Amino acid sequence: MNIEKMQTTEHVAVSSRLGREHVADIVEFLNSKSPEEATDIVAHMPLQWAVEVLDQPHFDDACEVIEALPHERSVALLEGMSADRASDVLRWIEEPARSRLREALTPETRTAIDHLLTYPEGTAGALMTTEFVSVPSTWTVKQTLDHIREVERNRETVYAIYVLAPDTKRLVNTVSLRRLISGNPEDPILSVANPYVPITVPPNLPQEEVARTISKYDFLSVAVVDSTGHVLGIVTVDDVIDAMIQEQTEDVQRMGGMEAIDEPYLQISFKEMIKKRAGWLCVLFLSEMLTTSAMQHFSDELEKAIVLALFIPLVMSSGGNSGSQATSLIIRALALQQVRLRDWWRVALRELPTGLVLGSILGVIGIIRIVVWQEAGIFDYGEYWKLLAVTIGAALVGIVTFGSLAGSLLPFLLKRLGFDPASASAPFIATLVDVTGIVIYFSVAWLFLHGTIL
Repeated sequence: MNIEKMQTTEHVAVSSRLGREHVADIVEFLNSKSPEEATDIVAHMPLQWAVEVLDQPHFDDACEVIEALPHERSVALLEGMSADRASDVLRWIEEPARSRLREALTPETRTAIDHLLTYPEGTAGALMTTEFVSVPSTWTVKQTLDHIREVERNRETVYAIYVLAPDTKRLVNTVSLRRLISGNPEDPILSVANPYVPITVPPNLPQEEVARTISKYDFLSVAVVDSTGHVLGIVTVDDVIDAMIQEQTEDVQRMGGMEAIDEPYLQISFKEMIKKRAGWLCVLFLSEMLTTSAMQHFSDELEKAIVLALFIPLVMSSGGNSGSQATSLIIRALALQQVRLRDWWRVALRELPTGLVLGSILGVIGIIRIVVWQEAGIFDYGEYWKLLAVTIGAALVGIVTFGSLAGSLLPFLLKRLGFDPASASAPFIATLVDVTGIVIYFSVAWLFLHGTIL
């Protein structure tokens, strides 16, 4: 009991000390603690501090903290949080706790959160917040500035003001804060509005497209508008950045040959880590068995010319490396819309000569290596070592070219079939090139060495 009192006293002191820190530093500190410790520290924070902390997307244990806190405290925190962040937290809380918390919210908050939860994850609707500054088009600059002073604490951002028709509430135009404060106080709000038609996005637009829109127009936020022209909410640049970081993290993990993890590395359980990694490893292992089968098919050639086995790792890794390079380039180009599905043939035409040149470069290096080793007496490759050198060089050209083509076209195929192109992981490409590379290697070897050592 004394230990519990000491811990509580310590957490009260920590909470008080954290009040002088930036909220981002507070979140970083809490992320270094266990969920139980983080909950106790948040429990002793003033309500407004705790709301600011839980409003941060980088706070890893937000769901656990909300579930563990007393019911009244959790409800108060959800009420104070931005609607989009509250909906994200509730989305991952298990039943029946989610329903209990939801029912305790005020009708206004509950409606806003329910509305956000209806949109699929990864869309503008799921990213948006309903807390934005809007004013009637009949107001003046002064009225708008007065209104911002009243509501700024409860709004996600005040850098963009959305001007609505007073009767229909449809979006008329937008006004940046910079233009607003430079306007004459008595002038109508529309006199300082943007001179172009408002740039908006629909609620079902993928988050990648939302990010592209914000980047293209250099916005701090963009309005999410329904088919009737009514503003459903706004997506801010910081929300987009957080979403894109998460999306890119998942893509990188998939490209590494594993399922995406939704927790920090040091916090994911051992069981979950095995579950995320074992599946893909088993698939890749079974795929590599095809390489063994291909080598068994050429076992007679290997028995006749065991020297060919010395270069299998060399030529296989070269093909896998070229394929991984091409895959990484195309996945990123597809994500940035630098290329589209219809451009697959242009990519193929570009990668074919690229693969030939890269393969030729490696082939020359391979030939030089054999010549140097033979002439220097480091290793004796036999009577037909010159033919062997040409064989290795030609095989490298073929395998690297195939790797480049396969690595560049597989993401297009996956995207066409409706899969995430990032699933074309580097290990998967390497496995594919290994299997076909064996066939190319021994076919070239038979072509050049038939009648000599084969």
